[in-house]
Amino acid sequence: MKKINLAVTGCMGRMGRQIIKSAKLDKSFKLVSLTEGKKINKKISGIRIDLNTEKAFKNSNLIIDFSTPKCTFQVLKIALKLKKRVVIGTTGFSKGEENLIKNFSKKIPILKAGNMSLGINLLMYLTEIASKSLGKNFLSKISEIHHKHKKDYPSGTALMLGKGIAVGKNKNFYSLIGKKYLNKKEFPFNKKVNFNSVRRGEIIGEHEVNFSSGKEIITLNHEAFDRALYSEGALSAAKWLMNKKSGLYSMRDLMNFK
Repeated sequence: MKKINLAVTGCMGRMGRQIIKSAKLDKSFKLVSLTEGKKINKKISGIRIDLNTEKAFKNSNLIIDFSTPKCTFQVLKIALKLKKRVVIGTTGFSKGEENLIKNFSKKIPILKAGNMSLGINLLMYLTEIASKSLGKNFLSKISEIHHKHKKDYPSGTALMLGKGIAVGKNKNFYSLIGKKYLNKKEFPFNKKVNFNSVRRGEIIGEHEVNFSSGKEIITLNHEAFDRALYSEGALSAAKWLMNKKSGLYSMRDLMNFK
């Protein structure tokens, strides 16, 4: 099997370093390029860190991008010119930027996901199904736990799960957002979706969705033990994208969800 020549952007970031580590263990890939948004005089695994340029990406088959929105668009412009596939794990895009990515995907294959975990994407899918199936008699709430260094709350994934509840109910997500608690031992159900965030220790990530009718509770949950699950998810996305035509794809497409 011919190896995939892989370029990794944002290579000095937490996810960039993790992808490099996972790619070195996966025989499907050959690391050929590492880039950052600014000049860094350093080598990783014998590869010099470059800026985002045509030269840096010329020998790659696919680019995995975990950087910043600004860097992502630098990468996409070059990828379009060189006809390279791109997996985007970068977050924080505006609505206008999301539309720009759609425009790029008309010419090159792009897979974009805010969370590359196969388990989290399955949890999101199950949340939509449960929300739709259980109907109006069930209230819902979401809790999440992360390491003490994480400042923002609720987590982006918790909000994505909230959006899943809204999709299931065919309602606007923002109209369903309830109270946002921090470090509560218990928090109530509500007609809207309440969130509770706990920050402690070095926990990688735990997410839980509860549905209650007052007579029974249904719980969907996911616990992450190793950050490698995110990088391995990104590499699975890269392998899958190699056989796709131009278009904007998600982890749901990879996992064949309807």
